Amino acid sequence: MTAINLLDLDLEEMAAFCAGLGEKRYRAVQVYRWLHQKGQADFAQMSDLAKSLRDKLAGAAEVRTLALLSEHRSADGTVKWLFDVGSGNAIETVFIPDDERGTLCVSSQAGCAVGCRFCSTGHQGFSRNLTTGEIVYQLWFAEHRLRKTLNLAAGERAVDNVVMMGMGEPLQNYAALVPALRTMLDDHGYGLSRRRVTVSTSGVVPMIDRLRLDCPVALAVSLHAPDDRLRDDLVPLNRKYPIAELLAACGRYLDAAPRDFITFEYCMLDGVNDSPAHARALASLVRHRVPCKFNLIPFNPFPQSGLVRSPRERVLAFAKVLQDAGIVTTIRKTRGDDIDAACGQLAGEVQDRTNARERLLARRDGPSRVIPLQVQA
Repeated sequence: MTAINLLDLDLEEMAAFCAGLGEKRYRAVQVYRWLHQKGQADFAQMSDLAKSLRDKLAGAAEVRTLALLSEHRSADGTVKWLFDVGSGNAIETVFIPDDERGTLCVSSQAGCAVGCRFCSTGHQGFSRNLTTGEIVYQLWFAEHRLRKTLNLAAGERAVDNVVMMGMGEPLQNYAALVPALRTMLDDHGYGLSRRRVTVSTSGVVPMIDRLRLDCPVALAVSLHAPDDRLRDDLVPLNRKYPIAELLAACGRYLDAAPRDFITFEYCMLDGVNDSPAHARALASLVRHRVPCKFNLIPFNPFPQSGLVRSPRERVLAFAKVLQDAGIVTTIRKTRGDDIDAACGQLAGEVQDRTNARERLLARRDGPSRVIPLQVQA
């Protein structure tokens, strides 16, 4: 019989598993706390469990870890870990400390099938979805490793903000994502606030609607363009779920969201989507439709993209147009770019099963064309 990986289970699933062993629910809570709050993977060390239960767990369960391939530390304190997920695939996880919080950027897939032009992960192609346990393990590892390396006091948390912004499109791995989110939120697990867990999506509209019902957390949407023709080119998923459908889903999501706004992410690309006209079109697009804030992201170049970062002066001018229109706008501070840990740089190692590299290179190297701006009222 294959041992159950306890990291795959949210609390309700843990309770069902323990019931199958003939144990009461409170035993499941004890195991869950040992695993997630104390970081204990050795059942023999779970001292307040009956020996009979520890023996049952040893025979039927395990805590399946991932091999750490590398750890890189940036001059700004950012840490990037590379984990082996088998079959020639590796994923990256990034911890970003600042004065107010410790943020962990978590991956959901080995690679990504969406293929956004400005994202290094997409250029690696796609291999497979991660399991719930592989998603949760990234937080499990980071939290308990950082507690030791940062010499944190008992009860002090290293990670208090999780963003599903690593490798992959989280909403295309929905079945594994939701139990992982529940473990992050559960008071017997990591006890994170719904406002401090963010799912970032390129716009999988049906899954946005499902997440609203199943496990509403903060939502960030990769927008990157004010009209469909430009977004079709930058974010190919737009051809399936165009902007009007995406904005409607965002409006519905706010009915259950822990915040009263959606965060729109916008990667600033020199000469592509960064003009004052683009900014005015964005303001017109979202005004009176979706309460939102914009997070302008400096593009982090990589050789295969064929794209260039917008000059800072143009980013500031773009932000001012949005701010003057009454839209809260921030410019993301680039962190970890000296170790390729900044936004859009996570690539890991992926055995591409989708020929994404070839398709992306064909798009990049195809006939050059100017995509005219469409202003939407």
